[in-house]
Amino acid sequence: MPMCGGLSDLKEADPKIQEICDSIKASAEEKAGKSFAVFAARNYKTQVVAGTNYFIKVHVGGEAHAHLRVFKSLPHAGEEVQLHGIQHPKSVEDEIVHF
Repeated sequence: MPMCGGLSDLKEADPKIQEICDSIKASAEEKAGKSFAVFAARNYKTQVVAGTNYFIKVHVGGEAHAHLRVFKSLPHAGEEVQLHGIQHPKSVEDEIVHF
């Protein structure tokens, strides 16, 4: 269980994380100012706050990757998912860090 406020260990992306990525792809493209032919979640870290921040490494085509910061609110607040930040371009080797 991650410590409140700290980032979790790195985890492999699963269908739940890909679903989150799919739901915010248009927002990520808008913030990055470009379209992504591929948008495949690779791995991620989480941060427990008043909800959950997901820091997700996404393959966006070729050798390019992006890091996303996605906030998911608590159930009583509707479990809304919002893109709060994107770092692009990134490489497959770049570590996911808080941003």
